[in-house]
Amino acid sequence: MTDASLSLRPMALRSPLRRALLWRGGLVTAVFAAPILIALALPETGPAVNALTRNLPPSVAHPFGTDALGRDMAARSFAALAVSVKVGLFAAILSTALAVGLGLAAALDRRLDRIVGVLTEMALGLPHFVLIMLVAYAAGGGIWGVVFGVGLTHWPRLARVLRYEAQTVAVADFVTVSRALGRSPLWIARHHLAPHLLPQVVAGFVLIFPHAILHEAGLSFIGLGIPPHLPSIGVILSESLRGILAGHWWVALFPGLGLMIVALSFELFGETLRRAADPREGVA
Repeated sequence: MTDASLSLRPMALRSPLRRALLWRGGLVTAVFAAPILIALALPETGPAVNALTRNLPPSVAHPFGTDALGRDMAARSFAALAVSVKVGLFAAILSTALAVGLGLAAALDRRLDRIVGVLTEMALGLPHFVLIMLVAYAAGGGIWGVVFGVGLTHWPRLARVLRYEAQTVAVADFVTVSRALGRSPLWIARHHLAPHLLPQVVAGFVLIFPHAILHEAGLSFIGLGIPPHLPSIGVILSESLRGILAGHWWVALFPGLGLMIVALSFELFGETLRRAADPREGVA
């Protein structure tokens, strides 16, 4: 390694884009961990029902106010966000794993490539939320119904990107040389395809995650997601409809705002990853 290359590395690390990536990465980590840590500190039975504190507006004792049963909305909101984060995490992992598997399969076999192409276009051509509802209902609803419903429907766009990238790498000269030397498809996938696809996989996962938690809230709102006795932003928003009509705006504002902050944080982080992986953005 030359002295010039060594001198360029600190410059790259000090670039505004890298600093923005580190800053947003810390922000997302904090947003991701805060609801879970707060939820772990709450009682397992959840916020207590108290008829004397029904429908109280935000105050020092109850920063997010209370609901129609006198439950503290701050505790309910953080517990619901923790559930949403966990469900979104499992769903995003499942969807990303499917996309990676199908993308690699399409690059290694022409017959599989045709099948993956047809499946991807079919999935993209179907009404998205309706498909999520059908899969979640077929899976029995509940937490795992939401995980399967979201995870089995969010893979097509990432799979199409990975399929194109994998096909581009598969016809490269170094892959041709590896095949001529007798390397197996699994060896090629591990040593050649995986390193080139990793940035797209990470960025795709980060972009799938906010969609997963938003769709989890949507399914819970219409009664096909998290059961009503468990904390969920969708359940809280569904229960808050009557409260809003009565002027109790806080029962919907703070849970919805928390969900929006979590989703937007991951959207920003995903956009930063995309820009960092794009050579046209540069490091200056």
